[in-house]
Amino acid sequence: MENSRTVGKGDYLLIDFTGKFEDGTVFDTTLKEKALEAGIYDEKKEYRPFFFRADTGQVIKGIDRAVIGMKEGEERTLIAPPQDAYGEYKNYLVQEIPLARLELQTPPEPGKKIITPGGREVKVLNSTETSTTLDFNHELAGKTLILEIKLVSIVR
Repeated sequence: MENSRTVGKGDYLLIDFTGKFEDGTVFDTTLKEKALEAGIYDEKKEYRPFFFRADTGQVIKGIDRAVIGMKEGEERTLIAPPQDAYGEYKNYLVQEIPLARLELQTPPEPGKKIITPGGREVKVLNSTETSTTLDFNHELAGKTLILEIKLVSIVR
């Protein structure tokens, strides 16, 4: 009977997940074996189940919806389109900003990430001697995600 309880709104959960793009490329996981297999293992990362509160907006909408009604040990694969993941890619979030406003002496390298004076990590798209073009979109914005999730436990 212990596994008969299902996830409801506000329950605290531990899940394991593996996130993939539509082409099958793994971009994140809580499982060390999957990270090694996918070639994304990071020795600084702790591979352990992810803790959050169900249906409270702490995770993307797709996961929030998918876990409701799950039982401990149950596994699901869900397809999260952008509106259920990190949103649509917004062109207005790509902005050219003077280096002086970013408190930078030298132009940052395109493709790298920098931290703005406001503390936000953003991707550099282009740089000139006087300005840089930054992308303020989440790096997964506009992407459909395939998420394999397993409910490890409902934390009581």
